[in-house]
Amino acid sequence: MPLRKPWFLYLIECVDGSIYTGITVNVTVRYTAHVKGKGARYTRSHPPLRLMSVIKYPDRSSALKAEHSIKQLSARQKRALGVPDARHDARASGSKSNKP
Repeated sequence: MPLRKPWFLYLIECVDGSIYTGITVNVTVRYTAHVKGKGARYTRSHPPLRLMSVIKYPDRSSALKAEHSIKQLSARQKRALGVPDARHDARASGSKSNKP
């Protein structure tokens, strides 16, 4: 059985205070795309302020399920998942894992 790459769920705080939630196999590349306006349509009109949290999952399926669950939360509940003192930017590593 081939070795599977882990997937990461990430939360981005946008300049307007909203929170974007997404999944990827490479947080660094994906966050950089969001910062450059090449990411999701949402972050093109709500530019990223900081990467709030990154959570590692063993596969795409579990990351998608977690993403769906987190998208049901309020912004306040999503903020509780973020690491309050973390200062992430476009250099954030895809290997970081900040689990709630």
